[in-house]
Amino acid sequence: MKNILVPTDFSENCNKAADLGIEMAKLYNAEIHFFHLLKTPVDWVKLDKQKEKRYPETLKKIGKAKASLRELEKKAEKEHLKCQTFLQFHVDQDNILKHSGHYDHDFIVTGSSGTKGIVRELLGSNVERLVRKSDVPVVVVKEDDVRFPFKDIVFVSDFMEDVGSAFRAVLSIAEKCNAKIHLLRINTASDHNSIALGLDPIRKFLEGFPELKNFSMNVYNENQVETGINTYLKHNKADLIAMCTHGNTGFLSLFSKSITEGVANHSSLPVMTIKI
Repeated sequence: MKNILVPTDFSENCNKAADLGIEMAKLYNAEIHFFHLLKTPVDWVKLDKQKEKRYPETLKKIGKAKASLRELEKKAEKEHLKCQTFLQFHVDQDNILKHSGHYDHDFIVTGSSGTKGIVRELLGSNVERLVRKSDVPVVVVKEDDVRFPFKDIVFVSDFMEDVGSAFRAVLSIAEKCNAKIHLLRINTASDHNSIALGLDPIRKFLEGFPELKNFSMNVYNENQVETGINTYLKHNKADLIAMCTHGNTGFLSLFSKSITEGVANHSSLPVMTIKI
């Protein structure tokens, strides 16, 4: 990991994400970029200095955003990290992704806005849309204080599809953090079977990762995947939930249509998603 992007709206959760981004950059000796999108009443880049004065409130917001970005930059510099800050004036979901592609980021770390249970908006756009479209792993930070380095990472999958490449991103973080990976499969109402049979796909999956030593295997029978995740978290420690997505349809077919929203709304832990 050489380059981490932290989109921010300077909310409390985004500030937590910035701190996590800095800690991850330190661990990987990576460069970190802080990126803010600002909604303006007109196409700001086309205005000259004289015309900018017609919008004093916007000028005030720009000044405040620049100051906030500078504070984040100083935090990173204090940790001896390479850092760049970016301020753009069009609130468009694709701006974040275009920026990430242009700078070849390896990772995106950001915070959800809103309160617990209403985690739909991210920098004026939908969290799930960012997760679905990003070609690099995304970590979304929510209400809980982030425990880093991560010590317990839960990887949720049905282990029936080719998620090996996505899992390597999780494995990379686990190795850096010396974390234990908890492999979790939820048998839903449509495929309830014995726990022993549920473990078979996990065992087969692990054949591709003989280097993995610090792990656990877990199978739950629940009516919904979200319920199974929440049941697991009630009885087990976790610092990060990791899941896979498909580019077009969101989370893997294993998950119900609302699983992304459900996990985002009801889990206050950071959630990492990897597109396959």
